[in-house]
Amino acid sequence: MNRVLLILFLFTIGLTSCKKGFDPVAQVEEQAAKDDKIIQDYLAATPGLNAKRVDSAGGATGVYYIVLAPGEGNALFTSSTTVTVDYTGKILSTGEVFTQSNNFHPSFRLGEVIRAWQLGIPNIKRGGRVRILAPSRYAYGPYEQPVIGLPANSVVDFDIQLLDITN
Repeated sequence: MNRVLLILFLFTIGLTSCKKGFDPVAQVEEQAAKDDKIIQDYLAATPGLNAKRVDSAGGATGVYYIVLAPGEGNALFTSSTTVTVDYTGKILSTGEVFTQSNNFHPSFRLGEVIRAWQLGIPNIKRGGRVRILAPSRYAYGPYEQPVIGLPANSVVDFDIQLLDITN
């Protein structure tokens, strides 16, 4: 009886492994390639930006930043650092604004914001201003943000002024 069950189990596994279907790794890699192309095309079409790629743990992230004003003072950032910012977020491919602080200066813990901000903001100091070009995987990913009008897998462009830093 055990042999029959084992044979049925192996047969079932064999049948289910033959199905072609959802491959999440391939889907993520495909979206990453699309996002990177959008950013590269934008950078090629906009000379003089002096964009620098953020590398994290020795690997390329696909996130780019442009320091518009370096700022002054302390540049120590941790995941618990609170940053007070003024910002505008646009969809890179259309230029459509999907979010902005509207002169309300919110404060966030750096470890609680999207990964692109965590990588880009530490490149400036208090009073500085940075533009961050972020592929969807470092922004909002495959999740649509209907409240703010952001489609899934959007490549975003943030203009952030760092008003204050609290450690």
